[in-house]
Amino acid sequence: MVNIMSKNIYKAFGYSIQSDILLPELQQIYNPESNINIDITIRYADLTEKWLELSVSTKKFVVTEDLIMFMIPNLAIFAVEGGTTITISSEKDANEDKLRLYVLGSCMGAILLQRKILPLHGSAVVIDHKAYAFIGDSGHGKSTLASAFIQRGFQLLTDDVIAVTLDQHNIPYVTPAYPQQKLWQESLDTFGMNSDQFRPVFDRETKYAIPVTSHFSIDPLPLAGVFELIKMDCSQPEIRAIEKLERLPLLYRHTYRNLFLPNKGLTPWHFDTTARMSGHIDIYQIQRPLNQPTVHQLTDMVLSSIGK
Repeated sequence: MVNIMSKNIYKAFGYSIQSDILLPELQQIYNPESNINIDITIRYADLTEKWLELSVSTKKFVVTEDLIMFMIPNLAIFAVEGGTTITISSEKDANEDKLRLYVLGSCMGAILLQRKILPLHGSAVVIDHKAYAFIGDSGHGKSTLASAFIQRGFQLLTDDVIAVTLDQHNIPYVTPAYPQQKLWQESLDTFGMNSDQFRPVFDRETKYAIPVTSHFSIDPLPLAGVFELIKMDCSQPEIRAIEKLERLPLLYRHTYRNLFLPNKGLTPWHFDTTARMSGHIDIYQIQRPLNQPTVHQLTDMVLSSIGK
């Protein structure tokens, strides 16, 4: 048990996190009269010798049963161990905004994999007390579509990394992450939002951190549907149901940092998990035009497909 005397204790993905680095995106836990179990610790330490010992010059990361390490040149070496610890070995004067991108992205994805929680790359919203996920490659409109739902009064569960667990009946559940989205300037323009109100995401001057505290769901909810977004050279959006044989490759393709799976020996676990969950959810693919503002049309298509 750890006494809560530090402001740097947060909650995300259902875990309490004690961090040496400030994480303003996350929900803070602060109650000096209470004790709490710390699930994940984020700390600074020198990893230089360990990286030189374990790394191979042709690879950008090291993966063993209990350890995932990777180096970002001119920024830091990161190590994720046992599903409980993230260690940052940063360069002098490393920018904290950029460090946080990797801590909350690749490192948190690695933590989830080490805990055998399926991390999908996308956003999830709440519709009628159920979770619906939007997955796809970067830049294909996942966060923008989720934001369109928020604009209509729906709640956000997570943006970027979707943590999925199975209950005893193989029903998949999504655990809330933290109340923030990241949106491009183009998306802000679509919703009539002024970028002056928001903090730019480091190194991406036209992408912004958008707090959504008042539209954030704090409860884990059953995952009822998954929508894969794909940009295509087409004139109108189209939606189609994904049949069973296509489902597992799709879920593998959009598993966050799936390159870590083989070296950790998690490929059989991933196959089993996605096979069991895929029988309990609806999966669709939405093909959208490359250069047309179709987000409101896509929102209607999603609602129509689930009978809302």
